[in-house]
Order: sequence, then C-alpha cells, then structure tokens
Amino acid sequence: MKLKENYFLWYKLLNSSFTGLSIGILFTIYQPLTDPSIYSLGGIVLAAGMLVIAKFYDRLLNIRRFFQISMGVEIVMLITLLLFMVLQYTFTSAILVYMGYQFTFIFGGYLVRAETLVAKDKELLGKIDINKQLGYLLGLGLSFLFYKALEYGFELTDAKIQINILHYFLVALQTIIILVLANSFSWK
Repeated sequence: MKLKENYFLWYKLLNSSFTGLSIGILFTIYQPLTDPSIYSLGGIVLAAGMLVIAKFYDRLLNIRRFFQISMGVEIVMLITLLLFMVLQYTFTSAILVYMGYQFTFIFGGYLVRAETLVAKDKELLGKIDINKQLGYLLGLGLSFLFYKALEYGFELTDAKIQINILHYFLVALQTIIILVLANSFSWK
C-alpha cells in the first residue's frame, strides 16, 4: 500500500475545513446534556481508549492500519451527522453525537503519529500541516459567512435552524472527504 501525496494533501485540507466549518455546532447540539458528569465520563473513556490504542502501536503503526482507522473515523463522523439529522435536538442525538466525537478523538493521537510515519518526508509533513491550517481557516471563514448569510440574507437567526441547514453541507463535505481519503492510497 502506498500514499498518493496529492490526494492526501487534499484530504487534509478538506478534513480540516470540515472541522472549522462544524466547530460551532456542538455547543447547540450538546444542550440536552445537562448533567456535567457526562463530560467527565466521556473524558475518562477518551483517556482510557487512548491508552488502549497506544498499547497496540506496535501493530497499528503501519500504512494499512492507518488507512483503515482513518476511514473508520471518517465513516463514524458521517454516521454521526446522519444520526443527528434524523433524531434532531434530543438527549439521544446529543449523547450519540458526543459518543461519536469521543470515538474519533480516541484515535487522534494515533493518527498524528501514524501520519508522521506514513508521510516520512519532511517536506510532505510540512505541506500536510500547512493544508491542515489552511483548511481550518477556510472552514472557520466559511462558517462565519454561512451564519451571516442566513442571518442577513434570509433572516434566519435561530441557531437550531441554522445548524440543521449546515448539516446538509456537512454531509456532502464528509462524503467528499471519504472519497478523497479512499483515493489517497494505492494498493500496490
């Protein structure tokens, strides 16, 4: 298996754009989670999960597992978006979205470490980090423009309605992210 650098750079740009675009939605989606102990429990699961993943680095730090885990994380994110669209603003949707995000965060440390090993080249690593930051800035800028366009162009100021509309764009973007990620690796 081999990394296709140009596709992977696009993946990093789009993936970080998703993060920037979606960063503000969680505060509203998590509103039904009024018990602060949920976040403590989630943090415990996150830390324990990261410990377990680190214990298996010897088996996981290779390009094949990196691809599989990256794809798994992206698919979980797409499922999380779709679950929210179906369940809307309920305790169930909030807890499922929280669990989905925590699941993806469990693999965050691993993905950064594996990415460094898979990319190998210092120049490529620099390009990856630049694309991550550019993507994040792009996503944040688009998020700001999106909310202002709804507010001033369509007089939609209800955060829940804005987030519902944004989810259609996020699902489309996440689908593109998955396709670009799939094309970022060759099976040679």
